[in-house]
Amino acid sequence: MPESSGELTNADFIRRLESLFLLARRVLGGTLQADRKSKRKGAGITFADYAEYQLGDDYRAIDWRVFARFDQLVIKLFEVEEDTTVYILADSSHSMGSKLLPAKKLVAAMGYIALNCLDRLTVYGMADKLQPIQNPTRGKAKVLSFLRNLESGETTGTDTDFTACVKEFEVRHRKKGVVLVISDFLYPGGFEDGLKRLSGIGHDVYCLQMHSKADLTCDWKGDVEIDCVETHQKERITVTRKEIASYEEVMAEWNASLKKECARRGIGYASTTDDIPFEDVVQGILRRGGLVA
Repeated sequence: MPESSGELTNADFIRRLESLFLLARRVLGGTLQADRKSKRKGAGITFADYAEYQLGDDYRAIDWRVFARFDQLVIKLFEVEEDTTVYILADSSHSMGSKLLPAKKLVAAMGYIALNCLDRLTVYGMADKLQPIQNPTRGKAKVLSFLRNLESGETTGTDTDFTACVKEFEVRHRKKGVVLVISDFLYPGGFEDGLKRLSGIGHDVYCLQMHSKADLTCDWKGDVEIDCVETHQKERITVTRKEIASYEEVMAEWNASLKKECARRGIGYASTTDDIPFEDVVQGILRRGGLVA
């Protein structure tokens, strides 16, 4: 589904992204995670522990006050603050339809913040397989090329296979990081196995579910022919009040099960609809502490 030219690269949109980055820097200290201090110890800024001085250690790390009091040579160890690797998996299947541009704006915002925080950013589109949108990159200078790559993306694939995409992601990327999944999560094969795999290999996972209002309610009546937007399977059905109520109940249960699965696995979760401005969604995430469970 082609988008209008310049939607994500015009000056006004980039100014809106910059405002969100300034908010992120103010409320999160310049990171998409609330805490990203490493358990490794080395040359950092926050004191963590002492270690006995060994030949070859940096003599500048020696604590001379401890030596004066106890006649022991020890060095200071500090927590190492590491840059984060941010992976964004954005649903680009045909089911996104009218939701694609609002979803792209969320990807643009989170990617913009990551690049300006000097984190490493990788972005994929998801359908029946992964489609690279932004290969691993880092730095403010990469913002415009990232936005252009994102802007040119279209819906793709013949179905949505979340588990297959996650398996492919596992093979491609070994380094642990933050994985943000932006999708309607309407996967024929379910979302449980994919989320289990992502959280099981040590990533910090965050799910942002986006629906259109048409996803949540049914306004059809009478005899209709439905056509699957992804598989193009057709079926004729009769829609009565009973079917409408059943559909809306099943959708509510599906969404509740996603939220429950995320809570069970310690995965961050938020939901929105495509009519809510992307700034409001991102501001809500940032004020809750960033991409955390």
